[in-house]
Amino acid sequence: MLKIRIITALIIFPATIAAVFLPPSWLFRLLIAAVLLTGSWEFRRLAGLSTASGWALTMIQVLILALLFYFWPFVKTEPLVILGAGCLAWLLMFSRLGTFREGKGPGARFQQFGFASALAGTTFCWYALSWLHDQPRGPFIVFLLLLIIWASDVGAYFSGKLLGRRKLAPVISPKKTWEGVYGGVLLAIAASFLWSDYIAGLNISAGSLVCISALTTMTSVGGDLFISMHKRTMCLKDTGTIFPGHGGVLDRYDSLLAGAPFFALAYGVLAL
Repeated sequence: MLKIRIITALIIFPATIAAVFLPPSWLFRLLIAAVLLTGSWEFRRLAGLSTASGWALTMIQVLILALLFYFWPFVKTEPLVILGAGCLAWLLMFSRLGTFREGKGPGARFQQFGFASALAGTTFCWYALSWLHDQPRGPFIVFLLLLIIWASDVGAYFSGKLLGRRKLAPVISPKKTWEGVYGGVLLAIAASFLWSDYIAGLNISAGSLVCISALTTMTSVGGDLFISMHKRTMCLKDTGTIFPGHGGVLDRYDSLLAGAPFFALAYGVLAL
């Protein structure tokens, strides 16, 4: 299993880098739409939806992304309004974490909330990534977002292993600790400074970079917990099987799903 995980990771990483830096913005928007639509399809199982509801979710999501893509020259001019709405939607979704009870099965409200969450999470993540990629030096900004999330994961893993004492969400994700979160924030900040100042030359002020990195890290942890909550409710180990040894799209990109709108909004307010 470890060998398969390593091989898959060695494919995912360069493929992600290529998708960020090589295509023009219009093709990047198509690529991330395809990835996120796969994640939306996986949400059928996470929300306990029927086959009919699952297809309805997919069709509605395709329609929303198609309209956003077609009217992109207009919708990209109101980023703070749309991204603000996305962040508010995620704050509402985060509030559901406190309602989780182990052993409680999916009821009608859980399914309805899951349906709406899939639409909101997919749509606002797509918009955030698309808008960031459209900015001057956009691929470097998108990579900064990815780097913050990757660094926070690594920092959280090692600091949690070495120093972890206080559980963050013991019922939803028993291995996560507050010490791990703090370590993730610190490594994310360090990585963002290295990339922004010495490699990409993004000219983001130190204070802004610290705020952006910390906010993105905290909300990405929330996204991870949000997907974990659904997996535990539905008694699922993984969201899918598209990535051998790693699971589905939502297993790999759950942190990005929540982190992207907050990063984009913070970048739009603090760095532009």
